[in-house]
Amino acid sequence: MRMWRSLALSLALLLPACGDSSNNNDVPSPPFEMRLRVVFSSGLAAPMDLQAPPGDSRLFIAERPGRIRVVQGGVLQTTPFLDISTRVTVQGEAGLLSFAFDPQFLTNGFVYVHFVENIGTFGDIVVERYQVSSGNPNLLDVSSVQPVIRIPHQDFGNHYGGRVAFGPDGMLYLSTGDGGGGGDTLMNGQNPATLLAKLLRLDVSTLPGTVTPQIWAIGLRNPFRYAFDGAQLYIADVGQDQREEIDVVQANTSGLNYGWNVIEGLRCYPNGGQCNTTGLTPPVYDYDHSQGCAIIGGYVYRGAAIPELQGQYLFSDFCSGFVRSLSFSNGVATVKEATVNAGSFAVQSFGQDGAGELYILTGDGRVLRIVRQ
Repeated sequence: MRMWRSLALSLALLLPACGDSSNNNDVPSPPFEMRLRVVFSSGLAAPMDLQAPPGDSRLFIAERPGRIRVVQGGVLQTTPFLDISTRVTVQGEAGLLSFAFDPQFLTNGFVYVHFVENIGTFGDIVVERYQVSSGNPNLLDVSSVQPVIRIPHQDFGNHYGGRVAFGPDGMLYLSTGDGGGGGDTLMNGQNPATLLAKLLRLDVSTLPGTVTPQIWAIGLRNPFRYAFDGAQLYIADVGQDQREEIDVVQANTSGLNYGWNVIEGLRCYPNGGQCNTTGLTPPVYDYDHSQGCAIIGGYVYRGAAIPELQGQYLFSDFCSGFVRSLSFSNGVATVKEATVNAGSFAVQSFGQDGAGELYILTGDGRVLRIVRQ
């Protein structure tokens, strides 16, 4: 996904709305106002995800090498919430990629951890469940581990996806990449017999028994981040070398085909010519590589600090560092760009705290909070 490439960009840079003039989705509307406040500039090793249970004042930050750290009272705690770094590979695009608190976390203490395990040539995609220690709310009990799913990924060291998150139906979802290489070398995008290049739905209520994945959607290239917002699902799918895309659909709609590798964004792959798009679900928005290289999906803003951003889906790009908002209504996507961006190091991910406020995590180890201008 080219996740760890960086470009030298000024924090105050406002990117021009340039791109393929044949596609109006490229062009953002006039900019919106916001600031990025530095929460941490050191002390974290490659922060990859930031979460918190609803209403919890703590922050939980996943580090790519295989740790989840706790921030309490604004202080980064020395002892990790979880440390599985001896099992996690950081080869290529691998690492500890995401985690999710169970919807009933306050009563059951369950946390689902998504990482690439250091096994075989490149590492398998793994999701496991842990439970909070009975004697320490800032520590997961490693002896409580329950396997959820393992997906072999031994051909290439890229395109793992992905994210774990709970949907409005209470099920756990996992997005997976197409297995790596370039151009869907393994032809997984349109193959319903593989768990790669998919959005999977997992009924974790069967634990500690077997979890049988349901293929919820196919045709995804590298959906590094997606987000549920009430009845809607937003998927940011990283493109090959031409287009980056956002898909917005009803969260309860299964069986969709997002088109990879027949289409890349709104463009037929590989040469932009003619292709059969029957049965494919096109993105609501895409942009070309004059504006970036790999989309980083965020969240729909539901915090209280910036009322004017309510209901807006925020996203960025790994190379460009812009921050854009997308609203989707009556089949029309409206995109605006912030007057600041995330600076000179790669945007790795967005995060969301227990109050619904949003954060950006960067390749130089910074945690930036999105605040009002």
